[in-house]
Amino acid sequence: MRKVALKGLAGRKLRTLLTSLAIVLGVAMITGSFILTDSISKGFDSIFTSAYRNTDAVVSGKKLVDWSASGNATVDEALVARIRALPEVESASGSIIDIVGNSTQAKLIDRDGDPIQSSGNPTFGFGVDPSAGRFNPMRLVDGGWASGPGEIVIDKETADSKHFGVGDTIRASGQGPSRPFRIVGIASYGDVATLGGATFAVWDVTTARSMLGIAGYTGISVAARDGVSQRSLVASLQQAVPSNVQVRTGDEQAGEDKKGLDEFIAFIRGFLLAFGGIALLVGAFVIFNTLSITIAQRVRELATLRTLGASRRQVLRSVLLEAAAIGALASVVGILGGIGLARGLTAVFKALGLELPQSDPVYATRTFVIALIVGVGVTVVAGLAPALRATRVAPISAVREGAALPRRKRLGPVAGVVLLAAGVALVSYAVLTGSLGSGRNLLALAVGALLTLVGIAGVASQLVTALASLVGIPSRRLGGVAGRLAGENVVRNPARTASTAAALMIGLALVSFVAVIGKGVRDSLANSFSDQVSADYVITSQNGWSQFPAAAGDAIAKVDGVQASSIRSDRGLVGKEQVNVNAVDPATLDGMYRFEWKGGASDETLSRLDGNGAVLKESFARDSGLTVGERFRLRTPHGNGIELRVAGLYQPPRAAELLGGVVISQEAFDATFPRPQNQLTLVRGGSQEGLDEAVAAFSDAKVLTKDGYVDAQSSFIGQILNLLYVLLALSVIVSLFGMVNTLVLSVFERTRELGMLRAVGMTRRQVRRLVRHESVITALIGAGLGLPLGVALGAAVTHALDRYGVEFALPVASLAAFTVVAIVAGILAAVLPARRASRLDVLSALQYE
Repeated sequence: MRKVALKGLAGRKLRTLLTSLAIVLGVAMITGSFILTDSISKGFDSIFTSAYRNTDAVVSGKKLVDWSASGNATVDEALVARIRALPEVESASGSIIDIVGNSTQAKLIDRDGDPIQSSGNPTFGFGVDPSAGRFNPMRLVDGGWASGPGEIVIDKETADSKHFGVGDTIRASGQGPSRPFRIVGIASYGDVATLGGATFAVWDVTTARSMLGIAGYTGISVAARDGVSQRSLVASLQQAVPSNVQVRTGDEQAGEDKKGLDEFIAFIRGFLLAFGGIALLVGAFVIFNTLSITIAQRVRELATLRTLGASRRQVLRSVLLEAAAIGALASVVGILGGIGLARGLTAVFKALGLELPQSDPVYATRTFVIALIVGVGVTVVAGLAPALRATRVAPISAVREGAALPRRKRLGPVAGVVLLAAGVALVSYAVLTGSLGSGRNLLALAVGALLTLVGIAGVASQLVTALASLVGIPSRRLGGVAGRLAGENVVRNPARTASTAAALMIGLALVSFVAVIGKGVRDSLANSFSDQVSADYVITSQNGWSQFPAAAGDAIAKVDGVQASSIRSDRGLVGKEQVNVNAVDPATLDGMYRFEWKGGASDETLSRLDGNGAVLKESFARDSGLTVGERFRLRTPHGNGIELRVAGLYQPPRAAELLGGVVISQEAFDATFPRPQNQLTLVRGGSQEGLDEAVAAFSDAKVLTKDGYVDAQSSFIGQILNLLYVLLALSVIVSLFGMVNTLVLSVFERTRELGMLRAVGMTRRQVRRLVRHESVITALIGAGLGLPLGVALGAAVTHALDRYGVEFALPVASLAAFTVVAIVAGILAAVLPARRASRLDVLSALQYE
């Protein structure tokens, strides 16, 4: 029976190929996801390992808050000499590494005067001691290290892409206006092939302090004397350093630097694997449909095997062997394709501004084992039901003309209703109880959506006739005889049509779900930003979210005929709670930012923001137990503190908060926070040209109109949607192959019927039109099921997100585009089957048995 099964596959090459493609794409996605994320993880490992390869201990300021614009506390310059004097220390060197949360200060400027920055990727600044080469994580590719105020070393990627070399002049900026530097060296970071679109500038320590506005050192690298262990060195250092400084081994510091990245990489991996799973789910429908049709067409063949003595168990094993062989073949091809797909995914991330550091590709054994098991497993499970049907073929069918499989019990719709009910219940639980962001609710939402999709697929056979009569109207009216016959053929076997349409339904349901959520979030963000900002212009950083030098706002304020008000930002601590802190100038802010005051506060409350006044976000005040008039202490990332009094309460829009939990005066902020920087500068009056000229020397500042600012702040949603559409397109492609497969098998099954139609006068063109209309109607049935389901799921999730200010919005244009995609998919799927049907020889077709 093994030989029979394998020879049968070899004899049905086209069917086997089309069936395999569904699994190939899903397995390729899984393989590519693992290879890509493993390579990214290795790249980050290499970065952090390189940074401390020759370092036994690292002394740095304690980290008090996450994502601070000013970074952790620095260490005093005099501490280096004290450390060098310890008997356990062989050498020590201080350095500056400007890699802080929301700050990307060190900008390189190209020859056109534009900052060299790839879609918001970080731009790092370093200050290194040329004489302490053992602690330097970078490797010179050409030239030497910077040792004077006018010298700089740049990264190799920038040098190659922008055509800079040793001896050239390049402008760079930091806390102030850009300055020219002579390139004395070109370097790469550690062993990684790419930093993922990031750039870096390396100066000597003194120049770095001036450029980046940093006092002291951000860290001190220490090497132990021979015979001194790292633990002994750390213990000695802990005795010698002040309480606001921490000491770690080099390995511990590398692990600390990488903390959080492992979770981020795991998220990317899970994110990509989810789309591979979706493709495999769609592929399962394709395989089920294909094997069902194939077995229905092989009734006499299977009955002959039964007549020759094959048992039901042998027939079952034979069909499952076919499925396993298809799965194994497709999985192997998919694994090979996944190796190439990993490069494609890298290109997609890069095009969307999400490029990440990578090492050489990582091919882990785990990747191939999981891909093979999943590919074969899905195929065998999908083929189980058709295999069980094959065992019901009676031996007598071998001698019957037109023998068919025994009719199935109509369990599919019943199971579909049960699964649909369970899915709706889980989705309702996820969106109506608790927080949608909790792990339990997210799991309930994912499982509920999956059960809902499968449930709809199960009951779809009961809806085919009604949907076909609706979506088939254009075919009946415009397609002539072929269009009318196509509508009748689609409903001839509702179960088969439903199974074929279900594959496309899943893809369209998911893209419409994404479109609904994306439209709601984007509109809500735009409305929130528009409601808060009432200025004519807004000055932001180039990437729109990080801070930019406060001096840029001061330059704007000097322009004649304008009113300018800068908003500073950083992070702080109130008790043990981390909070966003903003600073405003009450004298200039009037009329450019709208506060939604609470508890009797008003715009006059801003006048009470003297040296110790603060306006608190109402929800933060409630959570912290603070009331108007009460005093509290705010600590900065460097450990400094300021005593404040609650002057009033406000509540920003939930969808987008421009101001954070604590708002204080600029005077108090600048006196307390290190490296004060602007989040925004709001401007009334003036012209675009005049404002552009005022900030021309500040490479990281750009001028936007209010409408331009609102659009820019919500534009990232479009980038995310594009990424999701690209990944979901995989499932649509899989369903396309499924439709091709079904049509090819249908043409084969109806050979005599098509021959009869040709004999009574149907032309080749009409035959092609017949198959095309069948395909388009089937695709539109998938759209008719998928698009409303996606909108319904989107509306449910939007309801759950209402607490975050997200409102429901129907993406009419997107839904119309998806309908067109379904029609195009139907037309493309029909190309090969239609051509094959039109070329049937009439006499041979009439003789077909």
